[in-house]
Amino acid sequence: MLRMLPLLALVATPVFAQETVPDYSDDRSTPEALVTSLYNAIDRREYLRGWSYFASETAPDYETFRDGYATTEDVELRIGSVETEGAAGSIHSLVPVAIRATDEGGEATVFTGCYRLTQVQPAAQDTPPFRPIQIDDGTLAESDEPFDTAMGTCEP
Repeated sequence: MLRMLPLLALVATPVFAQETVPDYSDDRSTPEALVTSLYNAIDRREYLRGWSYFASETAPDYETFRDGYATTEDVELRIGSVETEGAAGSIHSLVPVAIRATDEGGEATVFTGCYRLTQVQPAAQDTPPFRPIQIDDGTLAESDEPFDTAMGTCEP
């Protein structure tokens, strides 16, 4: 029996490298978590889920959103200091970001920008459906800065 264990270990060891898919993450509890979930969806090629984080009245066209990532192989995200304020029963947040997108050919491009998120105060919602935090607006621009130091700015 002991002599078979090394053979079983060899059989269970993959002979080829497999693509690493990030763990699924769908967290809408904070602005940072929602933006992280957006890029998790993009990294996993779950474009409809990514698109669903946008408010329906301001969401980009789905096909344009999806097709914009057609050659994206991998995305990395950095989030800056989030600014949040409440007004008239809503919570508004500005989320500065830096993204490194790597295409299928291995070329990496850095983008910086800002997402604006809104949530109607949860305690004020009493009519279905519940409206979670949603992205109202987002802007990204290509940056020449290295990913490790790049960061978007948000204008209030």
